[in-house]
Amino acid sequence: MSSAPAPSARQSELLDAAYRYTLRHGLADLSLRPLATAIGSSPRVLMFLFGNKDGLVRALLARARADERELLERIDRLADRSAGIGPTAEAIWDWLADDDHRPLLRLWTEAYARSLIEPDGPWGGFAAETVTDWLDILAARQSEEHRHSTAGAAERSAVLAVLRGALLDLLATGDTSRSTAAVRHQLDRL
Repeated sequence: MSSAPAPSARQSELLDAAYRYTLRHGLADLSLRPLATAIGSSPRVLMFLFGNKDGLVRALLARARADERELLERIDRLADRSAGIGPTAEAIWDWLADDDHRPLLRLWTEAYARSLIEPDGPWGGFAAETVTDWLDILAARQSEEHRHSTAGAAERSAVLAVLRGALLDLLATGDTSRSTAAVRHQLDRL
């Protein structure tokens, strides 16, 4: 069984810099030359380290998912599992609604949409994988019996739909208080 070699220090450094760049500028119009200039590299070095632009995009999306999983794991450690799905969804929403996280959330949203439009490109699978990540954390808050029921799956999907819908609304309008009120209204029904 073989595993991918660990990234070099330079590759990690450039990936971190490229990730910060994409948080500010997005991925839609990503061009290697301006990116390389902005992060103190060259297109040739980026191509050598990441294979091609698609390889770099895949590495950036993996980094975005790693940030997402870190958030979910942090919430998982802090939330009371016995309290059910509602408090976990509220903790997730509080994180999503924080102004400091808007660049990452715009990047997630862009990658999510692109993975639906270009499923064979470097974005492929991003949306489905993130849905699974979120549903798994919500499932962990349900009783064993409820988790494996049709009603439990529907509850998780509904909570995720509320969170994602409110997030899109928040990113479009910046209206945190209205979006938060809508989320709380729906979660109170659980």
